[in-house]
Amino acid sequence: MNASDLDNLVELSAGELRLRLAPAAGGSIAGFTREWTEQGLERRLDWLRPATQKALRERNPLGMASFPLLPFCNRIRDGRASFEGREIRFPPNHPSDPSPHPLHGIGWLRPWDVVSTGAAQAELALRVDASQAWPWRFSARQEFRLTARGLAVTMTLTNDDTAAMPAGIGAHPYFPHTPGTRLTSPVAAMWLGDAQLMPTALEVNEVAAKLRSGVVLSELDLDNNFTGWEHETLIEWPADELGPRRSLVMQAEAPLDYFVLYCPRGYDHFCAEPVSQCTDWLNLVEKYGPDAVGGTRLEPGRQLRASFALTPRW
Repeated sequence: MNASDLDNLVELSAGELRLRLAPAAGGSIAGFTREWTEQGLERRLDWLRPATQKALRERNPLGMASFPLLPFCNRIRDGRASFEGREIRFPPNHPSDPSPHPLHGIGWLRPWDVVSTGAAQAELALRVDASQAWPWRFSARQEFRLTARGLAVTMTLTNDDTAAMPAGIGAHPYFPHTPGTRLTSPVAAMWLGDAQLMPTALEVNEVAAKLRSGVVLSELDLDNNFTGWEHETLIEWPADELGPRRSLVMQAEAPLDYFVLYCPRGYDHFCAEPVSQCTDWLNLVEKYGPDAVGGTRLEPGRQLRASFALTPRW
């Protein structure tokens, strides 16, 4: 483990794999790479989009490789919802988008504390007091374990309040989108969205079928939630100047039963997100039911625990 005084990064290594964490930037992953020597030359391959120096200086999670989503994922319509007698009045929180719908929760915009580090493991922690935006006190932890085969991340969300809390948890990884990148991610149905990306209807459609069978990402232009995710996504990149033909498997466990694909046409990155609830679940659950939107009721003192793994292959 090495800590950079300049960027306050935590660096882990195992075999040819390297992981960089940016605790001050929302407990984010700043980089996940393979580094090796080939014919006397040092090579590097990014499995996640690497953080820019500008993003590190500004502690901007949107410029990182991945960041945590908690105590909710995705958006809440106008930042307003009710839960068992408490009112949520969450203000817009996107650093550059004036959308009235706050997104991604609180953890991504707060600095995290480093609890422990080792050569190939680290643990980060966060505590958040109740407020008008989120009227429950909670804490969270992230455990990162790197091996020569891949990365495992466990996130824990704890209700430290005196009343039950609505809870969501997930991750927001950015992957490189190079020509020919292919994605296979078995899902059952897709939430359609309006111009502001808020859900309007759940549909079994051609996009879901393409994801099940595998699709070249350049065919898609999406920012949508999916239900019935089978907890595994395969990403395949063809051989190019960056490295040999390669792939990565993302696997998750319940409650990460839902999937978000952010794949805007023409971008050099995309997001494949394992999450425990869909956009605006608090306002949609009464109409559509928990299977369609997810989410958890977390009793005082109880924890919501979620794990996912990134396994590169080359």
